[in-house]
Amino acid sequence: MQLLRLVQSQVQLGVALPWGVRDASGQLLLARGQVLHDSAQLDALLARGATVDASEVRAAAAAAAAARAAQQSASNHPATLFALWEKLLWELERVLKSASEPEGFVARVEAVATHLVALVDRDPDIAIFLAVRQNPRRFSVYPLTHATHTAVVVLLMARRMGWPAAQVLTLVKAALTMNIATLPLQGRMAAQGVGITPEQHVIVRAHPVAGAAMLQAAGVSDAEWLAAVRQHHEQPDGTGYPAGLTEIVPPAQALRLADVFLAKISPRAMRAALGVQEAQRQLFRGTEGSPMAMAIIKEFGIYPPGEFVTLRNGEYAVVVRRGVQAAAPLASAITDRAGVPTIHTVRRDTARPEFAIVGLVADKTLVERVPPERLYGI
Repeated sequence: MQLLRLVQSQVQLGVALPWGVRDASGQLLLARGQVLHDSAQLDALLARGATVDASEVRAAAAAAAAARAAQQSASNHPATLFALWEKLLWELERVLKSASEPEGFVARVEAVATHLVALVDRDPDIAIFLAVRQNPRRFSVYPLTHATHTAVVVLLMARRMGWPAAQVLTLVKAALTMNIATLPLQGRMAAQGVGITPEQHVIVRAHPVAGAAMLQAAGVSDAEWLAAVRQHHEQPDGTGYPAGLTEIVPPAQALRLADVFLAKISPRAMRAALGVQEAQRQLFRGTEGSPMAMAIIKEFGIYPPGEFVTLRNGEYAVVVRRGVQAAAPLASAITDRAGVPTIHTVRRDTARPEFAIVGLVADKTLVERVPPERLYGI
C-alpha cells in the first residue's frame, strides 16, 4: 500500500469522501463515503498525519473523470436532444391549453420559449433538421410542430440580423402562440384531403385578432407580442388579413415570412412538401430579397440539415450539418454507390470533390425509414 499525506484541498466539507482516510501506519480512520462536517475535524486529522491510499486516489479520480465525461456526453448527445425536442411539443401543448387559466400563463409561455432557445443553442443544425425532415403522416401534432419550427426560424433570423436578445425572446413567444385560436383546426386542415372549407376560411381569417384577444385575456400585456400575433398575416402591400394593413411591425413581418416558408416545406394530406430550394426561391421573389428573407435563406443554406441528396460517388445521403460553404455541408450516406441501403451510415464531407452533392432525391421513402439518431452517428 502506497500512502500519501492527506492535503487539506483534497477534502470538501459536507461531501462524501471519495476514498478512505488512514493514519500514518495505514490504519483506517474514516471509510470512503463518510462526511466531514466542519474544519475542526479536518484540522484534527491533518494534525495526526492522516494519509490516503494512492490506489484509492487514482481510482476515485478515474471514476470522477468518467462521470464528467458521461455527463458531458449526455448533455451534447443528439439522442437526448431529439427526445427533448419531442418533450417540448407536449410542454407547449399544455401551456397553450392553459390559456383559460391566466394565473402564471405568461411565465409558462416564457419558460417554453426559453427552453426552445436553449435547445437551439445546443445544436442549431438539429433544430433545422427537424423543420426540414418532418414526418409526412404525423398531422395530429402539426399545430405544435409548426409553432416550434416557426419559432426556430425567427430565432435564427433575428439573431443573424442582430436583434436585441429581449426582442428575440418576445418574437419566439409570439411564434409559439400566434395560432393559439386555431389549434384543433390546424391539425384537421393538415390531415384533410381537401382544400379549406368556407367555414374554416372564416375562422382562419379571424384567428390573428382572436388569438391576440385570447393572449390578452390570459395576462399578456406586452404590446409588441400582441401586435406580432395580431398582424402576422398582414402584408406590406395591404393584401393581407384581417385588417389589410400596410404598416406592419417588424416582428409580425418576421412571423409571416417564417410561417409561410415553413408551411410550404411541411407535408399535408392533400399535397407533398415543397422542396426547400423552391420554397427559398419563392420567399426571395415574394419579398424582392428583403433582409429578413435573406437571413432565413442564409441560415438554411442551399442544402440544409435534413435534405436528401445524391453524392458524386453515387451514394444517397442526408445532410446533417451545415458547412462553411453554403453548398458543401456534411452528410450521412445511407446507401452504397449503387444506391443499395446500408446497415451503417458514413459521414461525408461534401466539400471534397468525390463526395460533392450533384442533386436532390425526390423520393423520400428511403430516408423516412432511417432514424435521425443513426444519421447523427448514434
